[in-house]
Order: sequence, then structure tokens, then C-alpha cells
Amino acid sequence: MNLTKKSRLMLFPRLNKWVTIFFITALLGGGLYGYQLYRYIFNPNILTPGSIIIPLHATYKQVIDSLKKHEIIMDYKALDWVFKRKKYTEAIKPGKYLLDKGLNTNEIVNMLKSGNQVPVNVTFNNLRFINELAGAVSKYIQPDSIELLRKFSDPAVHEKFGFIESTFHCMFIPNTYEFYWTTTADQFLERMSMEYKRFWNETRRNEANELGLTPEEVMTVASIVQEETNKKNEKPIVAGLYLNRIKRGMPLQADPTVKFALGNFHIKRVLNSHLAIDSPYNTYKYAGLPPGPINFPEISSIEAVLHATKTPYIYMCARQDFSGYHNFAKNLSAHNENARKYKAALDSLDIFQ
Repeated sequence: MNLTKKSRLMLFPRLNKWVTIFFITALLGGGLYGYQLYRYIFNPNILTPGSIIIPLHATYKQVIDSLKKHEIIMDYKALDWVFKRKKYTEAIKPGKYLLDKGLNTNEIVNMLKSGNQVPVNVTFNNLRFINELAGAVSKYIQPDSIELLRKFSDPAVHEKFGFIESTFHCMFIPNTYEFYWTTTADQFLERMSMEYKRFWNETRRNEANELGLTPEEVMTVASIVQEETNKKNEKPIVAGLYLNRIKRGMPLQADPTVKFALGNFHIKRVLNSHLAIDSPYNTYKYAGLPPGPINFPEISSIEAVLHATKTPYIYMCARQDFSGYHNFAKNLSAHNENARKYKAALDSLDIFQ
């Protein structure tokens, strides 16, 4: 073996050694970096499970601030890294998002970027006026109460859905409905119209027709029944009483309609001065049904009218024990006696208005 060949053999092992060390070092470094990236992307990153609302036109800072406010994220450095790699800042979607225990950074970013919202339950009940409905619904969906009220008060909207201003209450049947936070005012109205039509199916429309009433008239009676009693077992009796008065052509003389006309349901004692109000809702002054519901009647109240008790009663008065129940009467003399007892009970408590 000559000297040149021997020198080459000695040189290459040294080169191979350093190359090997370099590659091993690079591999270890790459592995550590890769492991760090893996942790950034796939490690669980929820500190406190919770939900956030991302409003329309939110900035990236607002999203981060909301997450920090609710102390939801453990590692914001990892979240920021994945956000930026997935270009989330260019595709921020509004909505309400539930960030549950165990979600990793990649899942969090994918949820927010895809707009995978959690549905919200919209519940409304015990409401009387349209502005109260706007305020209640605005707590759950994106439009504020002003925008909703503007829609609810628009004659064109009433006409579109087959109502007039006085019967528009009917379209909103109190219940719990599932929506997304990003639901618009128009989408909310469309859904309520669909629910109204679903509720007033052929069976219920036939039941209303047998009473000689339209669905809107049934709901108007139901709204009065609902104001008169919150006792479910008494509602069908009260409904039967008012249906008797309608059939006989008698004025309904329902105190709640006067309170609605006055815009004041805090009145505990309806006086002659209250009865003087000139309003189509004053059923002491005007015979027949008022123009529309005086609240948003619940399903139990509507069903009470559709399945009213067959009763001879045409008068009712709150019981003097303030139990919430009523004394019923077939004739005026018996009713006057019931009214005397109730008025005496009010006087004893110094309730004069």
C-alpha cells in the first residue's frame, strides 16, 4: 500500500466521525425542536373550562383578552404560535364558543377558526310588552335590544309574517329554543314564525275552529287567562268562564286588559278611575275580545283555552285569603258577595290602589 492511499484511509475515518457527530447533533436538535412543536400543537391547553363570546369584527387582541379574562388558556405562547401558523388572524369568526377540559391547542384553534360554536338556549316567559321580549332575547343572541325592537315594531315585518301590530305577540310562543349567538334579527323572526306554524298544527286549528275562534283569538283569551291565574289546575275553569261570556256577548270585564291599556301591571286594585281609560283594550268599556294578546301566552294557557272546562260560571273574583285562587259565581248576586269579601280583605291590609 502506497503512502497516498494510506493517508486517504486515515483521513476519511476522521471525516466520517465528525460528519456522524454533526448529523447526530442535528438530529437530536431537530428532534427536540420537533418535540417542542408537538407539545405546542397537541398538548392539552385548557386551564379553566369555560366559554367566550367573540363579537362581530373582533380583533385578535380582543380574542386573547377574552381568553385571559376568563383564565381559560394555560400556554398563550403555544396558542399564539399555532394561531399565527394557521393564519387565524385573517379569519376571526364571531360566536359563542365552549372551550372544554382536555382540548389541545390545535383543537382550540380549529374550533375558533372554523366557527364551530356552541348552541345557546334562548328562553323567554312571563313577558307582556314587545320591548320586554327584545330585552330578553338580546341576552342570548348578537343583535341588541334596540335592533330587535326596531324589527319587532316594523309594520312591514308584521305583514310579512301574517300579523298586524296588535297580534304580532302571537308569533312568539314562550319556550326554550336553541340558537347560535350569531343569529341575526331576521333569522330569529324566521325561526319564531316556523315555531308558530309548527305549534298551530291542523289538530289545534281544528280545536280553535270548534270554539269559533282563530288561533290569534285563542291566544288573546289565553293571555287574559294567564294574567288572571298562575294556577295550572284553575286555568281551564277561567278559560271556560271567559268563553261563556264571549258566547253570550257579554263584556269580558277583565281587569288585566285595563292594566295593559294603562301600561301598569303593578295595580293591585282596579278603580273606577282606571276603568275610565278609553282604549280598545278596556274590556269594561268595549265588548268582545281586545285587539290582541296582553302578554305572550304560554303553552299551558293556550291549551287551557283549547280544552276549557265546561262550566256555568260567568263571574270570578280573587279569594279573600290571597291564595291566588278564585271564587266563581253563576250570577251577579253571588259574585257581588265574593267581591265584597275580597274588598274587605284589601281594606284590612290598607290596599287602596
